[in-house]
Amino acid sequence: MQISQILRRKGHEVATIDAAESIRTALARLAEHGVGALVVSSDGRRVEGILSERDIARELHHRGAGLLADPVASVMTAEVHTCPPTAGVHELAQTMTHRRVRHVPVVQDDVLIGIVSIGDVVKARLDELEEERKQLVDYIQTP
Repeated sequence: MQISQILRRKGHEVATIDAAESIRTALARLAEHGVGALVVSSDGRRVEGILSERDIARELHHRGAGLLADPVASVMTAEVHTCPPTAGVHELAQTMTHRRVRHVPVVQDDVLIGIVSIGDVVKARLDELEEERKQLVDYIQTP
């Protein structure tokens, strides 16, 4: 299964934020969209970074509540691992595990077209395994 199939099912909407916005605004946007990460992008097309709940929690621990007024750029991860829509689910699961990331923006021709979470990848993999199981049962039960 390819990442494009996950995007077909879940959609291409990506919650983004400008790097100059405050962490307080980022927290509101995370809650508003019910997501664990925001892609940092000034135009909604180009990936400039990513900001996760984990990034904010770690910095809050180190810097305290004053962090809430700071810009997203001060906390975001600037080196973002992205994938093309043609990437395989199994391959991306390995990459996410190895790099310890939970969200990967999907980019085609340098344009943001979606995002997948580790939950999306796990669900897709479970769906694949269930389909394989059904095919094996059908094969075994067919005279």
